[in-house]
Amino acid sequence: MTTLTLSEIYQLSYDALARCGAADIQAAPGAKSIEDAEADGIRNVGLNYLPIYLGHLLHDKLKGDAAPKIIKQEGAVIQVDAAHGFSHAAFQHALEPFSALVRQQGIGLMSIQNGYTAGVVGWFNDLLAKEGFLNFGFANAPSSVHPAGGKKKFFGTNPLGFGAPRGDAPPIIVDLATSMTAKVNVKQAAYEGREIPMGWAQDIDGNPTTDAAAGLAGSLSPLGGPKGYALGMMVELMAAGLTGGNWAFEAPQFGNNEGTYPDVGQTFIAIDPSKTGGAAYLERVEHMLAALLEQDGVRLPGGRRAQFRASAEEGGIEVPDALIEKINSFSA
Repeated sequence: MTTLTLSEIYQLSYDALARCGAADIQAAPGAKSIEDAEADGIRNVGLNYLPIYLGHLLHDKLKGDAAPKIIKQEGAVIQVDAAHGFSHAAFQHALEPFSALVRQQGIGLMSIQNGYTAGVVGWFNDLLAKEGFLNFGFANAPSSVHPAGGKKKFFGTNPLGFGAPRGDAPPIIVDLATSMTAKVNVKQAAYEGREIPMGWAQDIDGNPTTDAAAGLAGSLSPLGGPKGYALGMMVELMAAGLTGGNWAFEAPQFGNNEGTYPDVGQTFIAIDPSKTGGAAYLERVEHMLAALLEQDGVRLPGGRRAQFRASAEEGGIEVPDALIEKINSFSA
């Protein structure tokens, strides 16, 4: 194991992305998203996911020199073209004008088309919450989840995110897949030869399974059965429907180098709480949270991430040497 600071994780990621063809406009936000995932204790979409990014760059499934641009701004809506690059780059490109729009209008919607995997949707929600906005995020992904009552994968894990600002404390972040678990968790279990909990997935014949590899060959299960299925459809309509992106069943898989650009979509809705909640909004939120936390064992959504980050900022993060070598050799 090697202990790396967060800045070293960023640099490791940036250098690898750059060597595989990413220009600064793509490598910088891509590396930052990996650094933040590691800081939040979500390695499956941090350094573990970096080799997938690198492979996609080398096989033209992720456009390393993409130049995101705002293609339409009308009323409370901003549309951004990610140009087949990182959706993080497109989001950051539009964040300043979008924030100004939300402050002016009280509410705004940003849609990202020709996008790539969102990774951690909470990453986007956190940035909007730090701008002072209540916000929602919707991101679709290639097919991996069967509909309730079905046997074949159709929707993606289709994460749904929410962010809420606080005063001097980290924002409240809700980030959940609309499947029973994120696909990367099943892939990691298959890689390590571990069983997965019953209910996470079913095999190719539609039978519930604890075999991670069989679950990947079959399909993941929706969160809470019909409820997760409905949420997955909602995210699909918000993310792909509003952006003109590929529906889940049309998009090439993220986990290999086959196919071309995924062209999935993301949509974000941000609300300025001062427009309706007034100056007392944050004070009222803290009053509610204090009452909630009087119960033993209760923690706030996103609280564990904040604890991981505090630890990472102070003592760094342990990274397996084999993973560092894999990243460096992949992009040599």
